[in-house]
Formats: sequence, structure tokens, C-alpha cells
Amino acid sequence: MASEQRGERTKLTDISAGQSVYDADGNELGTVRGIDDAGFYVLAPEGAATVSLDEAREVFGRASVMWRCWNCGTMGRIEGGLPERCPDCEAPREELYYWAED
Repeated sequence: MASEQRGERTKLTDISAGQSVYDADGNELGTVRGIDDAGFYVLAPEGAATVSLDEAREVFGRASVMWRCWNCGTMGRIEGGLPERCPDCEAPREELYYWAED
């Protein structure tokens, strides 16, 4: 990963899927799962703590937490949890993730 140091912040200039991501203390946060215009998404290592829907809503607010399909990009309202499959492409639940919509 190429980076450019600016004061105490590091600007990422090259990142790719499968690359490991670390916090400022050198602890691995996971690997890059994908990249889009909003940034990059990290697949947490096995055994990492998960975020419940209630915890996500505490951070993002009840109205703005949705689900999104990693496979096709479809988004939908969360009604009682993530659906079992994406209604558009039939991707399994493992391909769906919480999404904060503005």
C-alpha cells in the first residue's frame, strides 16, 4: 500500500481488494473486501465482534440504516433484520451488509 504522510494523517493512494488494513497501533482490522465511490469495505477477521442492528442504528439513526447487496448493489429497508437473499439477484444473506444512507 502506497501512502503519503501528511502531519499525523496518512493519505492512502493505492488500495486493492484482499489487502490487509491496520489501525494506527498496527492491529489488523481485516482485509479489503471491495471499493466504490464511498470508500472501501473491510471484511473483519474471523472471531471479530459483530455489530447488531440496534448498535448500527445508535450510530447512524433509525431511518438511515438500510441493507445493501455486495453482489448487485441493490439497497432495501431493514424490516426485522437482513433478508435471507437479495430480492434482485438472489445472492445469499452473506452478501448483504448494513448501509448508512444519507
